Amino acid sequence: MRFPLLFPAFLAISSRPSSISAFSAPHTHQPAHSSTRLFTSALESLADLTTLSIDSGSIDTVSKYAKTGLITDATTNPLFVSQAGSNGDARYEAMVMEAVAYAKRVTCSQDGCPVPDETLNLAVDRLAVNLGKELVGLVNGRVSTEVDIRLSYDTMGSVERARSIIAMYEEMGVSKDRILIKLAGTWEGIQAARILEKEGIQCNITLVFSFLQAAAAAQAGAYLISPFPGRILDWHKKQTGKEGYPPDSDPGVLAVKRMYSYFRKYNYKTICMPASWRPSRGASVEGSDVDEILALAGVDEMTIPEPLLDSLSSLPPDAVTKQCDAVADGASCTDPDFKLTEESYKKYWGADDCGQEKLKEGIDAFTVETEKLIKILIEKF
Repeated sequence: MRFPLLFPAFLAISSRPSSISAFSAPHTHQPAHSSTRLFTSALESLADLTTLSIDSGSIDTVSKYAKTGLITDATTNPLFVSQAGSNGDARYEAMVMEAVAYAKRVTCSQDGCPVPDETLNLAVDRLAVNLGKELVGLVNGRVSTEVDIRLSYDTMGSVERARSIIAMYEEMGVSKDRILIKLAGTWEGIQAARILEKEGIQCNITLVFSFLQAAAAAQAGAYLISPFPGRILDWHKKQTGKEGYPPDSDPGVLAVKRMYSYFRKYNYKTICMPASWRPSRGASVEGSDVDEILALAGVDEMTIPEPLLDSLSSLPPDAVTKQCDAVADGASCTDPDFKLTEESYKKYWGADDCGQEKLKEGIDAFTVETEKLIKILIEKF
């Protein structure tokens, strides 16, 4: 793949050798522990280098790990909200019924609901807020709540739904500074973040698979991005036929490091929070499930699901060494700070096979979950 000389190899994963030097915790976040204490597990060592978020919508799971003091934030997505809608647990059922009652009260009258889609969409958002409010009570930091994934290519539709979500949180007594609005990493989603950030609504750009998305999000002033190293690895394994990679040459790890080094070199405030992990060396290799996590130790923040938190808890503390450093990685960045316009973004995006394929795949999968949830909610009306 060739790129114009004006912006050479903008989309390609860096070919620099990865010594995996190291990221430091961002200036806006602080890791959970001071390095003066003795650690008993890899999870504790990691929490000393990187702010940790838990990727779960389970009240019990979030509560369990929040009590350790190692987890500060929580992330949710349409899958978790859909699972809450069908869980059957009395706590989640109460959230569902409140969401339905709220949507009917706001949008319907004795004569019925004049715009059924509006009512259902409000119920979906209200359920996400109900779940988020519960999680806010468990963690000390922020909870990410996602805007309807079906609005991924609608900037103003995303902005309006985000404002509505924040308004519902504030009605419940949850300050907007405890919430991150998740938006898919489309051009339109990133521009929605640009608008919302100016209003003091902080955003998490998710489904990030390419340097192009990361650069656009930083230039838009997004508070945080969620790149998915595991899914980037999946794509490269499929293209190359390789069973696995050494962690320090894992294409997903290299992609995240490139994003991070760009942020730090050009002093963007955007936090890099990788999510969605895979075993670099292949699932058959013992202990490989946390390869990517260990290879990115020291990045600003990570969001990690329960099974991998459990794995890290079972490893010794010396399994973690600082692999990412703001100063060193910033100094190693060779990418220009090329200011993107919609025209230039879409030009480069058209050549980004991994980004296009994985972004569409992610949006499609979350759309399926949203539509499942809507069917569940219809039965409750």
